[in-house]
Amino acid sequence: MARRVIIVGPAHPLRGGGMSTFNERLATAFQEAGDEVEIVSFSLQYPSFLFPGKSQYTNEPAPAGLRIKSLINSINPISWVRTGNYIRQQRPDLVIFRYWLPFMGPALGTIARIIRRNRYSRILAITDNVVPHEKRPGDVPFTKYFLSACHAFVTMSRAVQQDLEHFEPAKPNVYLPHPLYDNFGEAETKQEACAALGLDPRYSYLLFFGFIRAYKGLDLLLQAMADPSLKNRPDIKLLVAGEFYEDAAPYHDLIRKHALQDRLVLRTNFIPNAEVRHYFCAADLVVQPYKHATQSGVTQVAYHFDKPMVVTNVGGLSELVPHGEVGYVVEPQPQAIAEAILDFYASEKGAEYAHNISRYKQRFSWSRFVQAVYELANRIQL
Repeated sequence: MARRVIIVGPAHPLRGGGMSTFNERLATAFQEAGDEVEIVSFSLQYPSFLFPGKSQYTNEPAPAGLRIKSLINSINPISWVRTGNYIRQQRPDLVIFRYWLPFMGPALGTIARIIRRNRYSRILAITDNVVPHEKRPGDVPFTKYFLSACHAFVTMSRAVQQDLEHFEPAKPNVYLPHPLYDNFGEAETKQEACAALGLDPRYSYLLFFGFIRAYKGLDLLLQAMADPSLKNRPDIKLLVAGEFYEDAAPYHDLIRKHALQDRLVLRTNFIPNAEVRHYFCAADLVVQPYKHATQSGVTQVAYHFDKPMVVTNVGGLSELVPHGEVGYVVEPQPQAIAEAILDFYASEKGAEYAHNISRYKQRFSWSRFVQAVYELANRIQL
């Protein structure tokens, strides 16, 4: 039976740090299952003084076939009430909130409480984070306020599931691995990708992809590139693709200190969706040197393009990257990262790991994710 589903979270024209892409792809998956879907997004997501990047908006065209309403102003309670009443009156069967930051707790918690007044809609939250990466005053009460308004929860890492159960031990929750990001186009050859990016295909490229924040450990990867064993491999270059979401000066200091200028390609601007495949297809190995983490959408982009990975043994990263089968799980230390990179090339693991990935990634389908969400919603007793 077709359901009416509303997803509450960032969507076009917001960039959303991958979250917009996820919400739009999730909406498509529900539509493919026969449901009527709408995304309720933000008219203002962050006040400018709280936003670390250059722009919150994309110039890319809106996704075809999706209904998106930009209603929520994160700092205007009047908009919270209006949004809550709008969704409440629609009487959707299922409302799915994306929760990733305590700052959003008051807005999203108020909207959820208003929706609950219809005594009909089941309210789920996909909790990307419960305990945030960067701690701020108000984190705990804001998070409690939001979580208490929901009926059930989806987490995409075991670590977040454990955090969640400290706050809401009695409510239903389910762990569902992040589905594949399969909406960045088909793979292309390394030569085609390098041509699109203006890179020399004779080099071997490592890829660090995504917004640059302290917890993502780019500094560890730069130090790994300075390891003497890797310095002896001038044919290996690091491709850094993503916008700085903090002060870039310490990273540039590290680059100068270790004389890495000729061994890096810095594309530290926002990467549009249409260009994502070029970066992954140009690379031999994707490196996620996080210092702490919950889950990462970068993993699922790498899987889509059959790219082996080096990830650090933090948060939920190791749950999705079986060590020695599709890549490496190492400690968040420069030497360990360097050793994994060297082993990948010395042991010529690329073809073997890519073959394993092509089979392993089948478990991360959007249809499976949607079906599991349905099953969770059916457990809710109103």
